[in-house]
Amino acid sequence: MRPRNPSPLAGEGRTAMRLVDTHVHLEEVEGELNDVLAEAREAGITDLISMGVDDATSRQVAEWADTKPGVWAAVGHHPINQVGPDLALLRDLAARRRVVAIGEVGLDHADEHRGPHDAQEEWFRGCCEVALEFGLPVCVHTRECIEAVYDAVRAHPGLTGVMHYWVLDWEWAQRFLAAGFYISFSGVVTRVSRRELREVARRVPADRLLFETDAPWGTPKGRLGKMRPAWMIDTARTLADVRGISLEELAELEWANVRTLFPRLTAAAD
Repeated sequence: MRPRNPSPLAGEGRTAMRLVDTHVHLEEVEGELNDVLAEAREAGITDLISMGVDDATSRQVAEWADTKPGVWAAVGHHPINQVGPDLALLRDLAARRRVVAIGEVGLDHADEHRGPHDAQEEWFRGCCEVALEFGLPVCVHTRECIEAVYDAVRAHPGLTGVMHYWVLDWEWAQRFLAAGFYISFSGVVTRVSRRELREVARRVPADRLLFETDAPWGTPKGRLGKMRPAWMIDTARTLADVRGISLEELAELEWANVRTLFPRLTAAAD
């Protein structure tokens, strides 16, 4: 049984805002998918970009994007894999109109249980090349290898994308912003101990700010259990507070940024 939690919009009723969860792993979220999506919509999260992390999940999210209203797909290859991506498959999937990004991709050098480090860089390069070929942004993972990720991004002129689940300092955020990337914040930004991260979120330019759940990870302060898409409302409230704007203004800001970075999403939604 799922732990008890306050209603996503307790005391507020339904909202007409349009919030986008720009990074979620729907196959990992507890509960029946239709119920998860309905719960998210009740909280004002109308659209979700579900990540592919390998061949199987990339196929799955592309299928959901075609059949589940409000779901969009990113297809990719996570660096924790032990074998490389099927780039031909990624190209086939990337041609679908509701595939809006290449992700989750990147590098992870946290320990020896991740994919071989040299191979990870080759995989990441291949995925970046697919993104450039189709004019799609990349959704980038990094852990304990930020310099290598930065170098890889800079090696692909014209590449756009988002640094997801941002937890690093302002200096590194500035470097990726200068490279043309967006910065996305998860429920981690709500936690009491993350004051410096909230300062980074305050300083990110309004036209480069995104947010996400990374569900089932990144549970925000005050919630119990694994992260759920509906709980992104807590992250949005925190971001609105630290930036000194209303929740409605934040939603408008995010939607404008989604329209810019993920043009397939907005083209198909309009």
